Amino acid sequence: MSSINISLPESMKVFVEEQVTKGGYSSVSEYLQELIGQEQKRQTQEHIEELLIAGLESGEAIEVNDEWWEQKRTYLTNNLYEDQ
Repeated sequence: MSSINISLPESMKVFVEEQVTKGGYSSVSEYLQELIGQEQKRQTQEHIEELLIAGLESGEAIEVNDEWWEQKRTYLTNNLYEDQ
């Protein structure tokens, strides 16, 4: 694992230490790892939502049913083996 040194104003340092205590974290590092992980999840969710919106706005809707999926699988499988 890598280390990062950060400088905080005293008020922020006190806040972080309080959050560590209140949240039951074993260290400031554990608390910050949790915050960073939450931000990574938030950004991933935001990206997924952007992709879904782009998909919805990409054109006319089609019905996706079992037959459509079977045709798609067949098409992709055939193209996979043709490209090799």
